[in-house]
Amino acid sequence: MPDYSLEEQYDGLVAGVDEVGRGPLAGPVVAAAVVFRTPPSPFLSGLLDDSKKLTARRREKAYAALLEDDTVCAALGAASVPEIDRLNIGQACHLAMQRAMYRLAEELGEWPVAALIDGNRAPKLPCTVETVIKGDGKSLSIAAASILAKVVRDRLMTRLATRHGDYGWERNAGYGTAHHLTGLKEEGVTLHHRRSFAPVKQMIAAKVHAA
Repeated sequence: MPDYSLEEQYDGLVAGVDEVGRGPLAGPVVAAAVVFRTPPSPFLSGLLDDSKKLTARRREKAYAALLEDDTVCAALGAASVPEIDRLNIGQACHLAMQRAMYRLAEELGEWPVAALIDGNRAPKLPCTVETVIKGDGKSLSIAAASILAKVVRDRLMTRLATRHGDYGWERNAGYGTAHHLTGLKEEGVTLHHRRSFAPVKQMIAAKVHAA
């Protein structure tokens, strides 16, 4: 379970940063940055974990608790599908994280002294940066960021699912499930699909070749 020990190593506000949406074939990357102005309460700490380990119901409960807590300051950032295709997914993730951090700094009125970044590669930021492998299972701030980013992105993909064919986005969030791949074959590529990702790229190439 994550705790607050990494944050307490610093003298000042520390942000946890995570992104969601690195692997899907469709949709943007969404990042969140979270600062606890004071150490989180036992109640809030008990709700937080790596978002992938939580059920949808528990994520929603944690999401609501984070938004309602006055000690929490959070911000979101995203990178669009065209940006993902132009930059590559790694750089797009960093762009989303940078946008989240700059918005967080605006909310706070100052820059955190440090940012804890989930993973082993970090975006360039005007503060101390520490990468934390599997950080959403170690740091409460990163866990909070992972929950906010995932809930927001999942809701977005559910809304897109009502407008764009039968790809199952409300259930697969844009990942390349069998349902999604079948939808691609039967209904084609939408403007929300990442054309630089292999299954989508191959389908576009096959249609061009067939024509």
